[in-house]
Amino acid sequence: MAFAIKNMLKKELNLGEKDIYLRRTIGIGLSIFSVVPGSVPMLIIGVYLISSATSGWCPVYSTINKNTN
Repeated sequence: MAFAIKNMLKKELNLGEKDIYLRRTIGIGLSIFSVVPGSVPMLIIGVYLISSATSGWCPVYSTINKNTN
């Protein structure tokens, strides 16, 4: 599988309702739980999940041509 920057930059909505709900829930949970141990990677992953759920677009899904919408 070849990496294609064109696919990654296509901003078509590719997240379905279930995927958005899961990403938002897990992202909020990771962001909250990252405060106690002070885990920066957990916070970054949480913020990424929340932002992709809010926009409805995931660059990783665009790269591998996956669509759950």
